[in-house]
Amino acid sequence: MNYARFINATSAARKCSPIRIFADVLIKSPKSLISLAPGYPNPSTFPFKSAVITLEGGNTIQFGEETMKTALQYSATYGIPALVSWLKQLQIKLHNPPNTHYPPNQGQMDLCITSGSQDGLCKAFEMIINPGDNILLNEPIYSGILQALLPLGCNIISVPSDEFGIIPDALKEILSKWKPEDSKDPNKNTPKFLYTVPNGTNPTGNSLTGDRKTEIYKLARKYDFLIIEDDPYYFLQFNKPWAPTFLSMDVDGRVIRADSFSKILSSGLRVGFVTGPKPLIEKIVLHTQVSSMHPCSFSQLMISQLLQQWGEEGFLAHVDRVTDFYRNQRDAILAAAEKWLSGLAEWHVPVAGMFLWVKITGISNSQQLIEEEALKKEVLLVPGSAFYRDSSTNSPYFRACFSTVSAKQMDVLTILVLICKTGIVRAVFVSPAFLIPSEWWSSTRHQSLTLTWLRNLPTRLQEPPGILVCRIHLSRFSEQPTVKRDVLEGGPARGVAAGLDGGRGGGAESLSQKWTKSKNATNTAGSRSENFRKSF
Repeated sequence: MNYARFINATSAARKCSPIRIFADVLIKSPKSLISLAPGYPNPSTFPFKSAVITLEGGNTIQFGEETMKTALQYSATYGIPALVSWLKQLQIKLHNPPNTHYPPNQGQMDLCITSGSQDGLCKAFEMIINPGDNILLNEPIYSGILQALLPLGCNIISVPSDEFGIIPDALKEILSKWKPEDSKDPNKNTPKFLYTVPNGTNPTGNSLTGDRKTEIYKLARKYDFLIIEDDPYYFLQFNKPWAPTFLSMDVDGRVIRADSFSKILSSGLRVGFVTGPKPLIEKIVLHTQVSSMHPCSFSQLMISQLLQQWGEEGFLAHVDRVTDFYRNQRDAILAAAEKWLSGLAEWHVPVAGMFLWVKITGISNSQQLIEEEALKKEVLLVPGSAFYRDSSTNSPYFRACFSTVSAKQMDVLTILVLICKTGIVRAVFVSPAFLIPSEWWSSTRHQSLTLTWLRNLPTRLQEPPGILVCRIHLSRFSEQPTVKRDVLEGGPARGVAAGLDGGRGGGAESLSQKWTKSKNATNTAGSRSENFRKSF
């Protein structure tokens, strides 16, 4: 691997801080050393003397006075040595990277602690990207990543994906505009890296299969680009065995992997770790030296003591408990979606993570419904447009995070029935010969009308005499607006008929024109229909 291709001029210019070298020497030195070198504050001036942290189950982590001095003092940029060592062994156990024992300059696996995985990702991006560089990812994507990438001036190439992640054939087609040897010519501007969240990606919940990862890694080798494997939901995979990771197949040393404790221990601790080839990890560490200097010592020491107490088996047992919780949360929101949104929306079952990605059928953009109508009902969701480079992009999707709400609270999806129908149901067609009072529509006794039945109605209404188009804003209904099918079909002249125009206006307009042609057929009936229209 020619790592110089992936280190821009700014990162190449970074040199190790002499002061930080002294800090690393001090950490490894005996207590008898008399140090006049680093500018450390005297711990006797710190107001915090000790701490006892109680764990679930009753065990404790204790910070005595000496431990507290370490927890509150500057520490090594790479991370507290005991934690770094523990995590390296964990990566070997879980992924067994082929480059574990490579020579350092040939991509030997290395690891550093970061202030959350996003900190490591941002520093990796800033290490690699020059303005105008091509990079690969799949949209929709977590907006925080877009906001980290766009200011760097890179050209984002979006790779199509489905519920099983990036589609290798689509990636192959994109790469076919270059020849494999073009990576050696800077003027050809071949992609520098592929960014991917392989498990339970935010927002779609998609997960890459092992076979697809193998195909993608082969393409990375062929066209010489890095793979940035951002895997914060790795430990939240609901099915075992877990899919192999890109790190586990990295024979070249071309994978930078970001892991996080946020989803399994605590998001507020802000501790993550980045694993990758040593020449690139070293540059990330040099960046940290001059930015945050090191991740939070207190958080690192707390996690380190916890992991030492648990051991690998105890840690993975905790992961299983957390995964069980999120699997139950996933199942609860799927049950609520099936109960309330069938026929109104589409989704697939996420096999990892904490997100359900829902497509509202019949509309082109969910933004107004989510940001206005849902919020009025005190339901907070994220419209699909928030996960694209251009936030004005139309998207019929919304993201529902099921991590913190109870199963009972998930029944707020009942509100979405009303909200979505507000945007989809555009007209009610009423025969002049049959009249239903407006108060009937708000009755909670009628619970049978489904959107599936509504969609079929426009094709069933051939030439109904005297059809009146009544445009209704369904948000005025206090309860779920429903109508009994037998009532709808029971009146003379087809009784009452309801229809959809799919958010495009076509169905309502065509039937409105039919009514216009026949509205003078019966003046009396027309008058009654007009009264019905006004009642809404």
